[in-house]
Amino acid sequence: MDMVNVKINNVEYSVPAGSTVLEAAKYAGIEIPTLCYLKEINEIGACRLCLVEVKGARGLVTACVYPVNEGMEIFTNTEKVRQARKMNIQLVLSAHKKHCLSCIRSTTCELQRLANEFGVDEHYFRSDEKEYDIDESSPSIIRDNSKCILCRRCVAVCNKVQGIGAIGAQNRGYDTAIGSQFELPLAETSCINCGQCIVACPVGALYEKDDTDRVREAISDPTKHVAICCAPSVRAQIGECFGYEPGTDTEGKMVAALKRLGFDGVYDMNFTADLTIMEEAHEFIDRLQNGGKLPLITSCSPGWIKFCEHYFPDMTENLSSCKSPQQMFGAVYKTYFAEKLGIDPKDIVFVSAIPCTAKKFEVTRDDQDADGIPGVDIAVTTRELGRMINAAGIDFRNLADEKFDTPIDFGSGAGVIFGATGGVMEAALRTAAEIVLGKPLEKVDFTEVRGTDGIKFATYKLGDLELNVAVASGTGNAKKLLEGVRDGTYNVQFIEIMACPGGCVNGGGQPTQPFSVRNAVDLRAVRASVLYNADKRMDVRKSHENSIIKKIYSEYLGEPGSHRAHELLHTTYVKRGL
Repeated sequence: MDMVNVKINNVEYSVPAGSTVLEAAKYAGIEIPTLCYLKEINEIGACRLCLVEVKGARGLVTACVYPVNEGMEIFTNTEKVRQARKMNIQLVLSAHKKHCLSCIRSTTCELQRLANEFGVDEHYFRSDEKEYDIDESSPSIIRDNSKCILCRRCVAVCNKVQGIGAIGAQNRGYDTAIGSQFELPLAETSCINCGQCIVACPVGALYEKDDTDRVREAISDPTKHVAICCAPSVRAQIGECFGYEPGTDTEGKMVAALKRLGFDGVYDMNFTADLTIMEEAHEFIDRLQNGGKLPLITSCSPGWIKFCEHYFPDMTENLSSCKSPQQMFGAVYKTYFAEKLGIDPKDIVFVSAIPCTAKKFEVTRDDQDADGIPGVDIAVTTRELGRMINAAGIDFRNLADEKFDTPIDFGSGAGVIFGATGGVMEAALRTAAEIVLGKPLEKVDFTEVRGTDGIKFATYKLGDLELNVAVASGTGNAKKLLEGVRDGTYNVQFIEIMACPGGCVNGGGQPTQPFSVRNAVDLRAVRASVLYNADKRMDVRKSHENSIIKKIYSEYLGEPGSHRAHELLHTTYVKRGL
């Protein structure tokens, strides 16, 4: 790697050639503040908070876009720099709705943190807060432009990463605002509810629709049986809400906290991740052997499903008809387990804890019922769960580990890895390969489909069958992959797609992290490692070896793909178009 020599605050450093001043400072252990910068996504120098002095330059320069060169002298903390940054924060605040005490991002807001660090008086300039109608049309996402600081992070993620462009900058100059085409409500656009805009937003201009009051109301109703199931990746991230480092597994504490919130049953969604694999693997083998529509594409990511319905309606026939693990859990809980527990399904309120804002949309979809009643009543994100635990005064960090409730306290290693990109594919291969080969696998790790690359390909030899598979995460990558499938560039029989880059571990409902963390740490890989490590430790690592799965088929469903299984565990799709 070519290096250049620079001085930063009078100290000499050797940094990679081609670095920006911001990157060089990070290399030297110095954090330069910014509100608009997202590495390789939004590098536009718009917020003007990363201003620094460079010897010989005319005026202050923006560190996020200014390249270093040999012998450059940089000053990041002079009085001139500090005053300029402070002035820019004051200007941002002058047009910002300053309801910090009640804001959902209070204490995690990047603007609030910088204002505190620089000792900013929020009333330095005459306040000119603009009034906007709050867009609550979406079942998942709320937009409050009165708190928007025009950093354009959300726009960049929606356009460059997800390939959607549901929102963008409108008007010019002082009248600039972020909105949808023709000022349409978000629900009337091609927004897929993925929530990547929320985790990109540095302030409280975007947030999930909060359903915690509905959960508390249900728990307080003595006539209701309220149960909750937790998605695999929630246990890998909820600790971040309580100060744990990313990549910390806090499953036991999470379960203990949920029991203290008053749920009548606390269960592991890994169970229905295994159930999904049983149905999906059967569906794939049936299509493969009997001439069904290929490639088969996974269906457990509701953001991806809506993306497909809008942008690739001709490929909805390729989608697996399986419901997601969330919806399968609600369906079997309000039928099979309701019978076991002796509870009228109408008295059950079923809640899912999920990393995904699109799951809130999924709850509202047609054809997701369980014998005529909703399977899942409420979906809450990891962030909402964290807020509920805090509001209840539960000391999360000092809780002793507890286990999920029986009889749904077990899932295989295959179910655990669902939360990482490639995890659904690997889980399906562990079962499908054994069915095709008719014997146990010597090696259950399909490492070729792991990792955070946006698109991955692999070929596996299963007896006489050569199976080509592909994995994509982020709908921008999904678009590239499916266009290649359409034009014949890629010949694959099985595809996994997750709407969020990196999969559920990077979902739109996961804890927010400031730019200093998001730009320095590969959160997708760190969080996914929790799931792969858990899988490695488990005795049962294949979905079809899960004893609870075997029992539900023998007692209730019959076999994968049966008539009863289709009634409860499968769904249909809509060709939405644009």
